[in-house]
Amino acid sequence: MSELLVDFITSLDGYASGEGWPGFWGLEGPEYLAWLGEQPKVTYLMGANTYRLMSGFAAGDVPAGQDEFRAEEQEAVDELTQAPKVVFSSSLEDPPKWANCTLVRDDAVETVRALKESEPGILSTIGSLSLSRSLLRAGLVDRFRVVMFPVITGATGAERIYDGYPDVALEMTESRTFDGRTQLVEYRPRVLEHPPLGAPA
Repeated sequence: MSELLVDFITSLDGYASGEGWPGFWGLEGPEYLAWLGEQPKVTYLMGANTYRLMSGFAAGDVPAGQDEFRAEEQEAVDELTQAPKVVFSSSLEDPPKWANCTLVRDDAVETVRALKESEPGILSTIGSLSLSRSLLRAGLVDRFRVVMFPVITGATGAERIYDGYPDVALEMTESRTFDGRTQLVEYRPRVLEHPPLGAPA
């Protein structure tokens, strides 16, 4: 049976990216990069928007404000290209042009539920905020991991991660600081069926 990981990198104020900032906000250090290189192989899950963005990078598109990829960014894109990926979309053309992608038009929650029961290893979301919300709401997420970078992007932040999320109780299972500045926290989630007393309905 697979384990499902929702995995985010964020600014301190909970944004997935910021206009004009490079990947990793330009703050990935050697400890963090080494840790990334030690992670087990996974099958990535994503929606159409993330597919369009990431496959564009793989095809040579460069993020706005940059002339070329930094070495760390190019390595991350290359590794993602080689990894198996499942894309949930009703609008993308089949077959996907990006290597090692499987397009699924069926319901994402039921498909992931079936994948968890039938496939070994680790399934991991990448970006795909609405997909991650749906999987968490359905109670399918085994681990919720966030790496917070030491920036506040109140003026330039894009993609607020937690808007629209259900109430979730989190049990911390791991924490770590990379390069004296970047914080990893990992939890086991439990969606609250009813809000606590005093919370808005």
